Amino acid sequence: MATPEPTKKLCLGVDCPNEAGALQCPTCLKLGKESSFCSQDCFKRSWITHKKIHKSTAATYNPFPAFPFTGSLRPVYPLSSRRLIPDSITLPDYAKDGNPKSERRLSGRFNITVLDEKQQEGMRKVCRLAREVLDIAAREIKPGVTTDFLDEVVHNACLERDVSTTLRAQQNSICSTSATLLANMPQSYPSPLNYFHFPKSVCTSPNEIICHGIPDQRVLLDGDILNLDVSVYHGGFHGDLNETYYVGPKALADEDSVRVVETSRECLDQAIKIVKPGMLFRDPGGVIEKHAKSKNCSVVKTYCGHGINQLFHCAPNVPHYAKNKAVGVAKPGMCFTIEPMISLGSYKDKTWPDDWTSATQDGSRTAQFEHTLLITEDGVEILTARQADSPGGPVSAP
Repeated sequence: MATPEPTKKLCLGVDCPNEAGALQCPTCLKLGKESSFCSQDCFKRSWITHKKIHKSTAATYNPFPAFPFTGSLRPVYPLSSRRLIPDSITLPDYAKDGNPKSERRLSGRFNITVLDEKQQEGMRKVCRLAREVLDIAAREIKPGVTTDFLDEVVHNACLERDVSTTLRAQQNSICSTSATLLANMPQSYPSPLNYFHFPKSVCTSPNEIICHGIPDQRVLLDGDILNLDVSVYHGGFHGDLNETYYVGPKALADEDSVRVVETSRECLDQAIKIVKPGMLFRDPGGVIEKHAKSKNCSVVKTYCGHGINQLFHCAPNVPHYAKNKAVGVAKPGMCFTIEPMISLGSYKDKTWPDDWTSATQDGSRTAQFEHTLLITEDGVEILTARQADSPGGPVSAP
């Protein structure tokens, strides 16, 4: 067996590419947290950003100290209080009690909903809003912020989207004060909040976390990769998408991080190329697994794409691996997601004791991308497509 080379520590200074020296932050040492810098000047220059870690670390704890975590990540509790929803918002049926009753009634059935033109417009609108929310949150990703802060950003962005078209049309015939109230009236609900009792408004999944990460007090570090999974409920419909982002320049400089992120992005793009009327829902998995293997990556099998419309999750299931047994054929008017989860190592997963956070079994890094898709008469419409100013996007290997 070969002896691995010692791992070099990198300086935690903002935008610093140097190797760390012996200098450590004295406050971090008192808190039992390691943080090394290349020089006193770099430490001083990075102080404003670095000191945020101290605030987030104070009075925090790991709620599962005996759990055998598979990688270096740990939950950082306490979780912030559940965020409030204004009375003016139309709620999905699980918002108050955590029980998606409409989905449970259809559990086990394979009938796939075909949306009419009006319903398709409802899906187009909610997916545009979901894209706006994801882009707003993604612009806030940087070293030093917590995933709980990103949850707050997503929650508020959802509440701000947006007053109905009917109310906007009425603004011309009412007083300016009432028009302002209408313009500020929140209309969208963050779909994850209290879905089967999920405690937050967005899923944040860094590094070895495959999906369903719960936003907490952990501070993002330069070198992390982070998946943001945003879902919005508006006008009776759900829109769902996610992307994985690089946190700081060290992530962009890490060959393996770029490989897994870009492979996941490419797997989704390749799968969408075959989507059209007549496609079997088992077919995207073969395309995805072939491309993942060509990049020396594996495909997580536990989770799959899903139907989406008035229900958050419904038929069809769209697995991301080859030789699956998914049922169904794509027809115009059907709406569903494809969302491949790609790992640098094992495809097997392990769930944390919070019953949500799913990590790779070997602690290897993982990335995911997702779009909501609508089958058209002659192809597919990507309802959650990136905009010209969307943050993130493909990068080249370092």
